[in-house]
Amino acid sequence: MSNQGKMDCGRRRLIVATAAVGGSGVLAALVPFVSTMLPSERAKAAGAPVEVDISKLETGQIMTVEWRGKPVWIVNRTQEMLDTLSSLDSAVSDPKSEKAEQPQYCEGVSRTIKGRNPAISVMIGVCTHLGCSPTTKFKNGAEEGMPADWKGGFLCPCHGSTFDLSGRVFKNKPAPTNLPIPPYRYLSDTRILIGEDTQGA
Repeated sequence: MSNQGKMDCGRRRLIVATAAVGGSGVLAALVPFVSTMLPSERAKAAGAPVEVDISKLETGQIMTVEWRGKPVWIVNRTQEMLDTLSSLDSAVSDPKSEKAEQPQYCEGVSRTIKGRNPAISVMIGVCTHLGCSPTTKFKNGAEEGMPADWKGGFLCPCHGSTFDLSGRVFKNKPAPTNLPIPPYRYLSDTRILIGEDTQGA
């Protein structure tokens, strides 16, 4: 091979090597740039909205997601569960949730967004007494160690506060108010954004 051919071959190798190094440099620079577009752990802890897919949440089931370091429950209540709520108005301390921490657009005994699926309940799973996390007691009656007239809901294991299936606290319990409802809105029938309300605030 002539000296000219050797030089051309060397140049080609140099160009290929330079392009490879340059390409990997662009990729290395792109990864942190893309990652800055995702919410950081600090942003999540500070309250960045959390998108939740509820398409696989069957009736009678509950799922838990984290928002602002707190558990948020999403419950898909059965029709039977919903039917019990009105009958409990005299048993709960704040039946209309007038003292509760919740968005103005959540209403009625279901404590849900008007015009949306009333079966889907969203609430922060932290007792308003001293911050313990209640446990689910969805079954009626004494089957789960509850009173015989129990219609399903939540029990705080720390000091015995009980809540109905809308998170309303029963009378004469340590918890002063109903379970809070975070700001949230529907992105579709099967996707909820927790931490952002219907006005996008």
